[in-house]
Amino acid sequence: MEKFVEQTLLYDFYGELLTERQQQIYESVVLEDYSLSEVAEELGISRQGVHDMIKRCNHTLEEYEGKLHLVEKFIRIRDQIRRIRQLADACQAQEITDISNEILEEL
Repeated sequence: MEKFVEQTLLYDFYGELLTERQQQIYESVVLEDYSLSEVAEELGISRQGVHDMIKRCNHTLEEYEGKLHLVEKFIRIRDQIRRIRQLADACQAQEITDISNEILEEL
């Protein structure tokens, strides 16, 4: 899985478990694509401090995933539903396709 997509999914599932400061820094650097220097200047900390915080956050998010496996389960379910939709399309079973689309939207 692409690193950015993986980071985004991990943050979507576990980001609320980080402190507000960690969330602020992580969102700025990873999700909003600010440079480490920009974030450091804005928050009055060193570039290295921002780098270390991102590294710690990634480690923390990966630890949560290692214990809970929510992202892994989400990806597996999403892939299975996509397969159901493909099979329904091939059989022209519109109701099954509609239901699988609804489930995908809710995920």
